[in-house]
Amino acid sequence: MKKAGSIAVSVMLSAGLLLSACGSNDANKGKETPSTEINKEGLPIVNEKVTLSIVSPKAQLAPEYNEMEIFKRLETDTNVHIEWNNIPDTDYGEKKNLLLASGDLPDAFYASQFSDYELITYGEDGTIIPLEDLIKEYAPNLNKLLEERPDVKAAITAPNGHIYGLPTWEENELGTNPFFHVINTEWLNKLNLKFPETLDEYTAALVAFKTLDPNGNGKADEVPLSFMHMQWCMDIGGLFGAFGMPDNLEHRIVRDGKVIFTATQPQYKEALTYFNEKWYKQGLIDPESFTQDAPQYLAKGKTPEPTLGSYVWWEIEEVVGTEQAKNYALVPPLTGPNGDKTIGRGNGGGPGRNAFVITKDNENPEVTMRWIDQQYEPYMAAQIHWGPIGVIYEKDASGKLVNLPLEEGVSMGEFRQKVAPNGAGVITKDHFKTIVDMEPRAQQRKKDLEQTYEPFMEKENYPTIFFEPEELDQINQIEPELMKYVNTQRAKFIVDGVTDAAWDGYVKKVEDMGLSKLMTIYQTALDRYKEAQK
Repeated sequence: MKKAGSIAVSVMLSAGLLLSACGSNDANKGKETPSTEINKEGLPIVNEKVTLSIVSPKAQLAPEYNEMEIFKRLETDTNVHIEWNNIPDTDYGEKKNLLLASGDLPDAFYASQFSDYELITYGEDGTIIPLEDLIKEYAPNLNKLLEERPDVKAAITAPNGHIYGLPTWEENELGTNPFFHVINTEWLNKLNLKFPETLDEYTAALVAFKTLDPNGNGKADEVPLSFMHMQWCMDIGGLFGAFGMPDNLEHRIVRDGKVIFTATQPQYKEALTYFNEKWYKQGLIDPESFTQDAPQYLAKGKTPEPTLGSYVWWEIEEVVGTEQAKNYALVPPLTGPNGDKTIGRGNGGGPGRNAFVITKDNENPEVTMRWIDQQYEPYMAAQIHWGPIGVIYEKDASGKLVNLPLEEGVSMGEFRQKVAPNGAGVITKDHFKTIVDMEPRAQQRKKDLEQTYEPFMEKENYPTIFFEPEELDQINQIEPELMKYVNTQRAKFIVDGVTDAAWDGYVKKVEDMGLSKLMTIYQTALDRYKEAQK
C-alpha cells in the first residue's frame, strides 16, 4: 500500500474507533426485528426455507459443499439452503479480494481467511458487520462457549471491542511443530546405512539414495528429498535448527522474550549455504520442491515402485500410503556442524478468529447466525472438523464420538478433505475428554511430538495477538512485500548459492523495506500482551 493510502486508512481506522459506540448502534438499526420469521429455539430455524449465499475456499479433494453429507444434514435440520460459491483453496485469496473490491458481496464468508487487518478494515468501513449482539441473541451454543472460556472471547474481540469474525479451534496442542521429517528406513537398511543422527549423516544417506539405486529397478528415478517451499507442514524450516536457529513460515521466533527475525541471522545464511552446496548442487533436492502443489507432492510418495527417500509432512501415511508407511520413520532433530540440535515451536496456537464473517448485504443476519451457531454445538463442531456420524464416527455407550475404522488403504488426511469442511466450530480440551475421541492419527501425532520433538523444542513462540489498528496498518504496509522478497530469495539462495556480496545486498534491502520498524511493532505488541497476562 502506498504511503498516502496508508495514511487514509489510518485516519479511517482512527475515526472508526472514535465513533465505534454509535457506529455499532447504527449498524444494528433495522436488524432488531428479523426480516424473516425465525424460531429462536429448536429446529428448524425457519418454517419457510431461506437461501443464503456463502463464499468459501474448498480443499482440492473436497466435493462442492452442497454434495457434502454434513451440509445436507444441516439443510434438512435447519431448513436453510446455502448457495455455495466454492473457490479452490489455491485461488481463494485472490478471488476473495476481487469480490470485496467489486462490492459484489455474498451473505457471508465461511472459513473466510480474513486477516486481522481485513477484519478491522472491513469491519470499520461496514463491509462486514459486528457480531457480538447477534451472538448474544441468536447463538446460544457459541455464547455459552464464550461465557465459559473468556480467553476465547478475548482472542476474537478486536481492540475496538467488536467481534467481526467467529472462532475455529482444535485445542489439542498438535501445532507446536508442523515440520515432521521422514526418511525411508527400508533404503537405509538395504544400503547398510545407520539411522542419521547428524546433518552430515543425513546428507550421506541422501547421496546414497541418489546414486546406489536403493529401489533396485536399474533406473535413476529416486528422489532423495522433496518438500514444498514455505508451506505449512511441508517445508524444511525445522532443519535450520541444526544451525542453532530453526526457521518457520513467519521467519519470526522468540527467545528470552525478544522477537528475532530469523532470515537475516548468520545461522540462516550458514544453513542456506549448506543446503546449496551439500544438497542442491549434488542433485539431492527435488527441483519441483519450489513450485509443486499438494497433489503433485503427495503423488511422489505413491509411485508403483518407491522413489521417495525423504520428505516433510506431519503424517507419514498421507504421503506414502498405508502400505509403504512401515518403511518410513520420523527423523528427530539433527545435530548440526557446530553441535546445535533444536527444533522450532510454531507461532500462534490459540483460536482462529476468521471462521465466519457476515456482510452488510445480508438481509437475514439472524437466520445466518442461528445457522452457523449449529456448528458450535460440541457434537456438530466435531463433525464439522472431522466428518459426520455414520461416516467417521459412532457414539459409544458413554455418548462419546469414537472413530470408525477406515477402509483399507484410505488415508484419514485425504478422506477428511472429502467429508469435513473444517471451517468453523471449537473443540476444547474438555470436549476431547467427553464429546469426541481424538482421531488415531492425531493421537499418534501427539505421541510423536512428545517423544521425538518436544525434548529439543524452542521454549517460546509468538502468540496469537490482535494488534491495534495502527499496528495492523503498518504491518500491512511493510510485511507482504518484505516476506515475498525474503521467501523468493530463500529459494534463490538454495538453488544458486550465497555469496557474501549477495547476502549483504539482501540484508540491506530487507532493512530498507522496513524490517526494524516491523520487528519493533511485533516486540511492542508482545510486551503489551505479556503485561496483560499478569
